Amino acid sequence: MGLYDFTFYNLIARNAVCFGGQSAWLEVDSDKSLTFLQVKKMIDRLAFGLQTTGIKKGDRIGILAKNSLEYFLLYGAAAALGAILLPINWRLSAEEIKYNLKDCLPDALFADTAYQDLVKGLKSDLPSVKSYYTFKDQGGGFHGFDDLMNNTGQFEAEDVSNNDGFVIIHTAAVEGKPRGALLSHGNLVCAGLHLNHCFHLTEKDVHLNFLPLFHVGGLFMVISSFLAGALNVNMSKFDVEKAVELIETKKVTLFFDFSPILASILEQQEKTGQDIKSLRAVMGLDTPETIEKYQHVTGGTFYSIYGQTETTGLATMGQYNDRPGSAGKMVPLGEIRLVDDYDRPIPNGEVGEITMKGPLVFKGYWNLPEETAHTFREGWHHTGDLGRFDEDGFLWYAGRKAEKELIKPGGENVYPAEVEKIILQHPAVEKVVVFGVPDPKWKEGIKAVCRLKSNEKLEAQELIQFVGERIARYKKPQYVEFISDFPSLEDGTPDRTKIKDLYGGT
Repeated sequence: MGLYDFTFYNLIARNAVCFGGQSAWLEVDSDKSLTFLQVKKMIDRLAFGLQTTGIKKGDRIGILAKNSLEYFLLYGAAAALGAILLPINWRLSAEEIKYNLKDCLPDALFADTAYQDLVKGLKSDLPSVKSYYTFKDQGGGFHGFDDLMNNTGQFEAEDVSNNDGFVIIHTAAVEGKPRGALLSHGNLVCAGLHLNHCFHLTEKDVHLNFLPLFHVGGLFMVISSFLAGALNVNMSKFDVEKAVELIETKKVTLFFDFSPILASILEQQEKTGQDIKSLRAVMGLDTPETIEKYQHVTGGTFYSIYGQTETTGLATMGQYNDRPGSAGKMVPLGEIRLVDDYDRPIPNGEVGEITMKGPLVFKGYWNLPEETAHTFREGWHHTGDLGRFDEDGFLWYAGRKAEKELIKPGGENVYPAEVEKIILQHPAVEKVVVFGVPDPKWKEGIKAVCRLKSNEKLEAQELIQFVGERIARYKKPQYVEFISDFPSLEDGTPDRTKIKDLYGGT
């Protein structure tokens, strides 16, 4: 660790001194509370335990679990050893989970009780995994988490730098294959500093953490709160009744929102009359109606944002009221340039691809040097997203480039090509186009427009179920339309633009 480095573990050690006796983490399920000093001591013991099993710098540690204290401790222990954490999206299908694990070859794999049977079924396909662990009841080939904690915590420090890889988060599948985005310690500490700056966080703040820790948004919110000395109140999963209760009783001041989370909280508050006026800052993506209702009810501020996993979740942000509908302005330590298809800069007011440089840009895609080089061409990270700047420097999101079209139901990333590939496996379907449509609950829904083969019959719900059984259920279409006159281009491929124009309504 160099003189000028500051890793996530350095942050843990710093806070143990600056905020030692203050509450750092409250586990809602068990009502267990830990101070910043206690968190560091537990991380040190876990790091020692992992080190004695052979985990070293650069090794991957997989985790398939809901949010928990143990999950957070693994981030800290991995940081201490220079290991790379591989958090797996538990919403994925077994095949998708297997792909992500095999892609990164973890040396150890942690699974909470709910996913042990799934992991057992994958063991024969995971030869890299030397040890399996569970957070609670050991047995069945799983070692207990507590076995790693029974020590003095005197681990041997590794030489870990800002630029070393810290976490691999798989993004949505392109051409059927998810890509592992490698984020560094510097990426995540920088994201935390940006949110501290934006939210004016202090040790008096309380963050309600319900976004999954496999999601970059969940991760940077936890880190930014920890950085400020604030309290993280952790929910294993979102439950609206419990969330509103916690906002009232714990005086929660901030959280990250994806539609329909905020709307459900406001509906619950309206029904019960509970006090949620402590909420002073909510960041994320939602409808104007929900945002304005939140600000009216609480007096708090909604912060708009644009980013992606590859930019550590941040590229622009700002107060919603400054320019409603925009994604805010460039973050302090990030430069955005809009370019045309030939990577030439375009003037304000025109739509172009969003490219970015700065310390928030990820290190690259795991084991995909060609894709990484293409993404980083001309010395800029190419997001595949389109946008325009207005005369005051606010960014207005304008969708995805045609070859990287993306649908975002409830904040998740879904590529149409991945869904189309599954739908075409159904024996009754001849052609399909999948695209995003407005949705009152998820803000953006998934629609499939299909043509069936001659003399075939198929119900929409049957096709939806077919898709949900083969990939993550959040990727299944909410809307299906069968048509006989299927617009095509001269080469016989679907005319996507015309189909979306004709059938873009739900």
